[in-house]
Amino acid sequence: MVLTKIQRDKLLAPLQSVSGIVERRHTLPILSNVLLEKKGERLTLLATDIEIQVTTVAEGAGGEGDGAVTVGARKLQDILRSLPEGAEVSLVLDEKRLQICSGRSRFSLQILPANDFPRMTVTEGETKQFKISQRAFRQLLAKTQYAMATQDVRYYLNGLMLLVERRELSTVATDGHRLAYASVEIDADFPRQEMIIPRKTVLELNRLLMDSDDPLTITLASNQVRFSFSAVVLVSKVIDGKFPDYERVVPVGLQNHFTVARPVLLQAMNRAAILTNEKFRGVRIVLGDGSLKLIAANAEQEEAQEELEVEYTGDAIDVGFNIGYLLDVLNNVHVDEIQWSFNDANSSSLITIPNNDRFKYVVMPMRI
Repeated sequence: MVLTKIQRDKLLAPLQSVSGIVERRHTLPILSNVLLEKKGERLTLLATDIEIQVTTVAEGAGGEGDGAVTVGARKLQDILRSLPEGAEVSLVLDEKRLQICSGRSRFSLQILPANDFPRMTVTEGETKQFKISQRAFRQLLAKTQYAMATQDVRYYLNGLMLLVERRELSTVATDGHRLAYASVEIDADFPRQEMIIPRKTVLELNRLLMDSDDPLTITLASNQVRFSFSAVVLVSKVIDGKFPDYERVVPVGLQNHFTVARPVLLQAMNRAAILTNEKFRGVRIVLGDGSLKLIAANAEQEEAQEELEVEYTGDAIDVGFNIGYLLDVLNNVHVDEIQWSFNDANSSSLITIPNNDRFKYVVMPMRI
């Protein structure tokens, strides 16, 4: 049975949208597959890893047959990539194989029954739903996602907190050494609800969302969150845990401040990072009247020193930081200037955007 005839590009793009979550090796072989469902001229593609499910549609799917099958996602993607752009592709289904035919090329892939493919149950009922532009949400993720923990035993840190309260949507991430907070206004008004989105979901959203004003619909349920945009629907389970109280972590009443051009500081940090210790990656921040010095050294007694002029008249401060934590924020918050605030060398410092309370980055000092 000819399941569908379709242009190669019209199948490859949606397949790439769903296949990002597919694991190459899985204890359940069917989870390495993508589900293809054909009804009329609509070909639906679905992939899942049990925690996340991504669905999209390939438009312009010809062929008279309707049916469903699961086939290896990576192999199908590699085959389509290898075919010429604009090539016509036929998917022919028999009892045990799916044939991919294009021109004089023939590929025969193993299949598994569509009825065995696991689907996540989409929660209905008590939900909150609102819209935001894809660009605005992508920027929100960019400002915070780098502070997520990686494989921390405190599993609730291996994700990003999504917080809706009143007319504001916030994202917060922390690994225990630094914390990033960002917020944006939304066209809705809700009582407070917070949920922790898994790291993999955040990275997948960052890959799939476009830098455009096209709408993204976010639906919050008690145990899952759904993101609908373009032709994609991504459903994710949430992490069951209590996220740290970020408001207690953000320092208040800091006495010493300076404002600096972000690109200038970033370039100086990148140069200093060349000679940091590979294991500890420490950099000294030395603040004096009108001066900011960055000093980095390594085990070979090599040293880098950068000096910037800044408008600073506060206390003299000599404090150490992990330079990676500083580079993360400077690389991901795309503004002209940042404000950096301190109390002393033993307490956390705060990086913000001047005249903007919608972004905060807290970083703990380290001993060098």
